[in-house]
Amino acid sequence: MELLHSGKVRDVYADGADLILVASDRVSIYDVVLPTPIPDKGRLLTALSLWWFEQLSDLVPNHVVSATDVPAEFAGRAIRCRRLEMVPVECVARGYLTGGGLAEYERSGSVSGVPLPRGLVEASILPEPIFTPSTKAPKGEHDEPITYDQVVDKVGPETAERLREITIDVYRRGAEIAADRGILIADTKLELGWAPDGTLVLGDELLTSDSSRFWPAESYQPGRAQFSFDKQYVRDWAVASGWDKLPPAPEVPADVIEATRARYVEAYEKLTGNRWH
Repeated sequence: MELLHSGKVRDVYADGADLILVASDRVSIYDVVLPTPIPDKGRLLTALSLWWFEQLSDLVPNHVVSATDVPAEFAGRAIRCRRLEMVPVECVARGYLTGGGLAEYERSGSVSGVPLPRGLVEASILPEPIFTPSTKAPKGEHDEPITYDQVVDKVGPETAERLREITIDVYRRGAEIAADRGILIADTKLELGWAPDGTLVLGDELLTSDSSRFWPAESYQPGRAQFSFDKQYVRDWAVASGWDKLPPAPEVPADVIEATRARYVEAYEKLTGNRWH
């Protein structure tokens, strides 16, 4: 095996015609990797992605070749994948207004060029899910929101329309499944790539606590920040700590790590119906 890429959270190895995608326990916020890992995070994200790939396999093809045919040292946190030519766009769907989308809306009344009704607040449900793509920034730089027209400029009108269609379809189906299990998916980020035959295929991770915002439906209330089953707890701690969001990041206290791990576990268990071991 040959290490091709070591990202903020994932490492990618070449193994013959396939890739081995390994999810680490590293946690990244504001595009900076924190020095303190979250135990089991890589295994939780891998298991949840595999569950979602199976749930949505009739909707769009994915890159999974095998979850078991991987090197023993990576068992449980790795997926054997097809090689794809990745699309140079981060595909984001939003069903609720929060995070960077809320900040952009407050400045301009729109998100990624999509105009929205006046009077929306933190965590408002949107009239319908919207496609809010962003750049795929080089290492050390931040992804920036782009408009649909800019996606057309990058990949052409046919591919842009297909990206938007897949992203919204995946979000709608995922949000419907999650809602039945008591979780609201506020937004999610997808990675898509071209297979050799030109098919657009889902890659990377899918509808996980790192690529999505999960909120408990029972306590949802627009107009305020929501409890999140994801790394938002770490983000909130980092902001309160006074860290300037530039490397090096500070060590994360043990209680923050444990509370964050508990959120990942609860999201996995609520969505899949499986007990985490």
